[in-house]
Amino acid sequence: MSPRLAFAIETAVLAGKSTLGLFHAGREYSLKDNATPVTAADLEAERLVRAEIARRYPNEPILGEEEGGDLTAANRWVVDPIDGTKSFICGVPLYATLLAYEEDAVPVLGVAYFPALDEIVFAERGQGATWNSSQAHVSATVDLSRAVVCCGSHAGMENHGRTAGFLSLAQRCLATRTWCDAYGHMLVATGRVDAMVDPIVARWDISAMAVIVREAGGCFTDFLGSEALSTEAVSCTPGLKGAVLGSFEP
Repeated sequence: MSPRLAFAIETAVLAGKSTLGLFHAGREYSLKDNATPVTAADLEAERLVRAEIARRYPNEPILGEEEGGDLTAANRWVVDPIDGTKSFICGVPLYATLLAYEEDAVPVLGVAYFPALDEIVFAERGQGATWNSSQAHVSATVDLSRAVVCCGSHAGMENHGRTAGFLSLAQRCLATRTWCDAYGHMLVATGRVDAMVDPIVARWDISAMAVIVREAGGCFTDFLGSEALSTEAVSCTPGLKGAVLGSFEP
């Protein structure tokens, strides 16, 4: 494990645990300009991450959901203090603190810590992925009829023209569930579900999860199969890539 990954793990856990004081504390939140919710826990956790990075790696660029940052820096930290804020405000424990580091605009390490579950998954390029203290690996599922598929919101599917494709997928797989955000991708990386599809994401949503899923032996692409990170994300076991992506072809 590199010193940078060890730092990222320590920092993500520290920031994640800082959110627990406001978890189950009621639905106090504000709406941002994009109509998504933000809580005091989001803001405090990101400030904590930024302070830790400034202390250990001064002057390195940071891109965060709440305070923004350099969108063009090739080498940078990427942080989502609470991925799954809607779950957080509802008292649902499926939210994560995400921290990644990118080199040449490609994530080379990522950490996803789920504070309310005290569960962690992390990876570094070329070193595999770890779930708590064990190796993480995607499932061996190759038959779509035996696959469990997660998705983001139903409104997101409709707003971005993915409803028909997802319904086609749902009719042929074993089950679909809305275990969404980073939790869905983490379930893929740990072999507990077989695919996760999300029609709208931001960089801080997927930077950490991309390297984690890939190092766990999975595929992480957009709906066209490109591995370049974009505004949509599909993760799955390799044996299902064709069937999952094919469901969304025009």
